[in-house]
Amino acid sequence: VQLQASGGGLVRAGESLRLSCVFSGNIFRLHAMGWYRQAPGKQREFVASITIGGNTNYRDSVKGRFTISRVDAKSTAYLQMNNLKPEGTAVYYCVAARLPRLFEESGSWGQGTQVTVSS
Repeated sequence: VQLQASGGGLVRAGESLRLSCVFSGNIFRLHAMGWYRQAPGKQREFVASITIGGNTNYRDSVKGRFTISRVDAKSTAYLQMNNLKPEGTAVYYCVAARLPRLFEESGSWGQGTQVTVSS
């Protein structure tokens, strides 16, 4: 599996970004997809996930502002981020695995895309 993340950038607090993660090398519709982030000096943390059936899960701090989605026909997962906050500044990584609980154990990871939110 290969994952290519894109869509990061520099935005002001309150603005929006949409991240994309293009999947290749296997059958996309058989994989759950997720987004993690890592801020400078901090550990990587879970942001959102979506199962093959479309069930979603979010960390509490992004609920109501971030939306994860997938388009199986395009082998692509998205993370729509609205009302971004400075604490959202991080490198965002997409990950694929058969189940969300397997992300950290055996997931395939993309290269990351930088999101910087200025106050």
